[in-house]
Amino acid sequence: MIRPATAADAAAIAAIYAPIVEARIISFETAAPTSEEMARRIETTLEMHPWLVFEDEAGVAGYAYASPHASRDAYRWSVNVSVYNAERTRRRGLGRALYRALFEILRRQGFHMAFAGITLPNEASVGLHEAMGFRPVGVYREVGLKLGAWRDVGYWGLELQPMDAPAEPIPFPDLPPA
Repeated sequence: MIRPATAADAAAIAAIYAPIVEARIISFETAAPTSEEMARRIETTLEMHPWLVFEDEAGVAGYAYASPHASRDAYRWSVNVSVYNAERTRRRGLGRALYRALFEILRRQGFHMAFAGITLPNEASVGLHEAMGFRPVGVYREVGLKLGAWRDVGYWGLELQPMDAPAEPIPFPDLPPA
């Protein structure tokens, strides 16, 4: 079941994210956020952007969220997106399902573009994003130092919808049911 995240999901989300932060290059955080910090992030993000979880019989198995692309006003129709799955659920289509649900909400909110930053190399993430329709837009070379080496980050973009006459994006809490 995919549903909006709440602060009550923070501990499960932090548990999924911690090994990624601590042992893999795909996140540029160097210390795993606490469940309190995750709760703060969820609550802050939900003011405008969706944060979703996939819950199965064992609990929260993955999550996806959108956040502002940049702080300047002209960027308000663009978002950054991320998806993370628990180790036990990887390569089962969960990332695609979360992204499909997230992108549908973002379209209904009125967003135009979604961007994903991927630490390179990461064939699985590149494959997922390209399968979802993302196209490469550029690479920041040696932009971060993680696990003892300089890392590149590639950026991929996805047009959520064409925007001839954009209206203001609708805050996530104000979005009417589908």
